[in-house]
Amino acid sequence: MSKHQPEVNAFLALLDQSTPPLGTWLMAGTASNAEALGHAGFDWLLIDMEHGPIDFRDAWQMLQAIDCTPATPIVRVAGSDDPVLVKRALDLGARTLMFPYVQSAEQARRIVASAKYPPLGQRGFAGVHRASRYGTFSDYSRLANGLTTCIVQLETPEAIERLEEIAAVEGVDALFIGPGDLSAALGSIGNLQSERVQALMRSAAQRARAVGIPIGTLGPTPEMVKDFVDMGYDYVAVGSDLVFMMQQAKSVLARMKGHTDNAPMTVAY
Repeated sequence: MSKHQPEVNAFLALLDQSTPPLGTWLMAGTASNAEALGHAGFDWLLIDMEHGPIDFRDAWQMLQAIDCTPATPIVRVAGSDDPVLVKRALDLGARTLMFPYVQSAEQARRIVASAKYPPLGQRGFAGVHRASRYGTFSDYSRLANGLTTCIVQLETPEAIERLEEIAAVEGVDALFIGPGDLSAALGSIGNLQSERVQALMRSAAQRARAVGIPIGTLGPTPEMVKDFVDMGYDYVAVGSDLVFMMQQAKSVLARMKGHTDNAPMTVAY
């Protein structure tokens, strides 16, 4: 099934794979990075508008670039409670949105309302934009609610404590645990291997599985990501375009200068 079929929810289709879909973060804001990593073999790529320089024009060009590859795009919006930002991301053609720092079921309900047309929500309507193929996808407004995926990000112990309440909100399609902010909230910023972080990560995966909602996360190394898959995470990410660039640059420089630099790159989204 092609991701380019207008009636296909590409992200939810990815979750039907036999193995957890693997993604990475796009931080630099360049269409060339997005296109290159889309051809590298990642199942999904996240355009991060929360951290870094990416604006709506960048996101638009990156979405166009990813559409030329087999990968599925996700856009993380900069403000979970700003319906204008959500509307603009959807009008650009994003079908899967990630919402950072969701703390309650009430906040999740506001998020869903901003992403769905009436009667499910209050998304503002415009007929001619990239999402509707500039007005040529005549059924877009009728199908849009089913094509739009809402991923809510739980990044604190308090949010994870309310996991079941948040997951029960109609229109919340998947959860994502942010281990970096979780480590900060637990007083061990950047230490994703701390016992408390690991315990909450494991608990979140088990509880999401119990209520039947997909849950994802990310890690800085393949080994850590494999551990998260073993915990029960349904979709995972590793690294970012900037991390890959810096790792390769440092490796080449170390080899040229005759020494080894094994210091890990910090990844905390």
